[in-house]
Amino acid sequence: MGKRLLPALGLFLLSPLAGEFLLGNLPVTALPALVVLAPLYGGGALLIRELARRRGAGWPGMVLLAVAYGLVEEGLLTRSLFDPHFAGMDLASYAWLPGVGVSAWWASFVLGGVHAAGSVLAPIAVMEALVPSRAEEPWLGRPGLVVAGVLYVLGAAATGLTNPDAYRPSAAQLVGAAVVAALLSVLALPRRPPATTPAGGAPRRAPGPWTVLGLTLVAGLAFWLAALPLDVLGAWPAVAANLALYGAAYALVARWARRAGWGLAQRLALGAGWLLTYAWHSFPQPPALPATPGVDLAGNVAFAVAAVALLTVAWSRVRAAARGAAEEPVTL
Repeated sequence: MGKRLLPALGLFLLSPLAGEFLLGNLPVTALPALVVLAPLYGGGALLIRELARRRGAGWPGMVLLAVAYGLVEEGLLTRSLFDPHFAGMDLASYAWLPGVGVSAWWASFVLGGVHAAGSVLAPIAVMEALVPSRAEEPWLGRPGLVVAGVLYVLGAAATGLTNPDAYRPSAAQLVGAAVVAALLSVLALPRRPPATTPAGGAPRRAPGPWTVLGLTLVAGLAFWLAALPLDVLGAWPAVAANLALYGAAYALVARWARRAGWGLAQRLALGAGWLLTYAWHSFPQPPALPATPGVDLAGNVAFAVAAVALLTVAWSRVRAAARGAAEEPVTL
């Protein structure tokens, strides 16, 4: 039983470690914060994966649920979506939408590349690659699913209790964020039939994992570069760049996923590319909590090395599984 739960426990821990520490947002001295962050991040990532796998929603469903997760955290818990001065930033100057009280740039930045990709989807892809034989099946029974839900609720409550001075949006803003998150969740969960390759002619093959990894690293670089010239070019070009990047990435991956040869190795490459992007980003990123330069650097190096080691193990297991499948005898 314990061994069967290891992937779930790994995702429970990897999600907050990637989303806050590998990113460079929190220094290594803040590791005790995992008491709150793991139930929130890890519980949320587990619920997303388990619900999507149980309902057959697959990765399209996980994408929608991951955005919904970001809306709940940033709209209802930390409330950064509505705070014009969140973390000392002047968000009201960055593509502010006065009708809803939201910075279009911050919303496009934090909901997509940060929460959906970095905190949820990349950790799921990596943890699934670590257990190839169970990559597409649920990891938790109903009791485990309930426990994950309770942990997520506790993490959400603890986040609110540890941030009593959080910005107070209007009731309409809170209701609006909750309604949008609920709609995304409803859209994500209906059962979808598996994608099939169109008949007629030899199907085109999907790109190899190294090509996918390289393109993901380029996309990660473009994502962070788009956030740099806000005070020079303005925030709306960055919003357009983010939306174009998300749309292009989704359309391209959806197209590749329908081709022959697409599988666990390519999905690992997507997750690995984003985690490696987080790893290099941690070095220029100043931590949100006080830390000496030496401690900050040591933590960044430790998390980056750990990420590379984890990805190396995941890649070796995916390759071993592929070799084992190729060597299986064909029976008639």
